[in-house]
Amino acid sequence: MTNKQRAYLSSLANDLNAIFQIGKSSLTPEVISAVDEALAKRELVKISVLKNCMDDPKEIARVMAERTRSEVVRVIGKKIILYRPAKKPVIVLPE
Repeated sequence: MTNKQRAYLSSLANDLNAIFQIGKSSLTPEVISAVDEALAKRELVKISVLKNCMDDPKEIARVMAERTRSEVVRVIGKKIILYRPAKKPVIVLPE
């Protein structure tokens, strides 16, 4: 993914609300499967890491992207943005 594509996806995610929150129990199989389902429907997902989670948001993003076969668009503070194109993509990435 190019920087231009990351910037584009990040700008789309500005208007999104975080639909998942990762708390004290960190990454559970339930959270990962829910994020996987959301990526299949939405392509672009914003996740919030709560203050009571002791894990590093960048590490959480890396593991979650690996397990959901998605890409980390950006990690800013405690917000994670993930992207995975759908079978019939709705989001068209710039070249």
